[in-house]
Amino acid sequence: MPRGVYGWRRESCGRAGLGRILRAPGGTTTAPVAPFRSDSPADSPRNEMTSPTISLLAFACVFGGALIGTWLRRTLPEHHLNTDSKEIVRLGTGLVGTMTALVLGLLVASAKNSYDTERSEVISLASKIVFLDRTLAHYGPDSAAARETLRKVTVVAISRIWPPEGTEHSQLAPLPAKDESLHAKLHELRPTDETQQLLKAEALRVASEISQMRWLMYEQSGSSISSPFLIVLVLWLMVMFVSFGMFAPPNATVLCTLLVCAMSVACAIFLVLELDHPFEGIIRISSDPMQSALDHLGQ
Repeated sequence: MPRGVYGWRRESCGRAGLGRILRAPGGTTTAPVAPFRSDSPADSPRNEMTSPTISLLAFACVFGGALIGTWLRRTLPEHHLNTDSKEIVRLGTGLVGTMTALVLGLLVASAKNSYDTERSEVISLASKIVFLDRTLAHYGPDSAAARETLRKVTVVAISRIWPPEGTEHSQLAPLPAKDESLHAKLHELRPTDETQQLLKAEALRVASEISQMRWLMYEQSGSSISSPFLIVLVLWLMVMFVSFGMFAPPNATVLCTLLVCAMSVACAIFLVLELDHPFEGIIRISSDPMQSALDHLGQ
């Protein structure tokens, strides 16, 4: 899976939750389930570059370009800064600015689409968990053990995907095989009539869909932002700010304006990176759908 800008850190988005919770007795399965990967990079120590770090580096590069432009204004011969030179630089900067706007728009669209997709999957996962519990409730008292197992698995999923602040990274890694008890509990059900047979089949179907969705979340945990895209974007912004510094008078007003502009660009990059990392950071997907599902289990 391509790692993108979080090639340095994207595994920190984590991989946890319900994972491979569905397993039949004897080790057989009724749906594709995620294998446990004890050697996954997400479960080992990582050298990370966080969104704030990358944004600060982008700010340093962009504002540094403005300072370089100011220095060039003082050192270049006067004929390099005449009207004709300014016109050519202005045309080139306009071209670079247009391409920068297109790339930044692609990054924003990609990050927002990734965030919305993951959020929709969390909501869908929560609804399926509640529906599975309701199906088991209609089955009768014999499903009490399966319902309790479903509740325990949901609690584990929430604690791993949304750990307490400052404790550890979100984990989307599938659970180990020894913890896959829900599917076994479902197969232990012994229907006594046609209605219970239909309810058991429906429960197995929904449980399989939950497993498939967890696998999908696991596979989609990679970054949607490409490192070359981000690097090229910062380089183009740096070129633009060099031209700004070259042809602007070096006074406090100009420097403050360039500083604010560089900070604005860095903030935009920060927001893009945060959206692309939906289970951690400031802009992260809420656990409310899963918490709400948990509150309705067993009722």
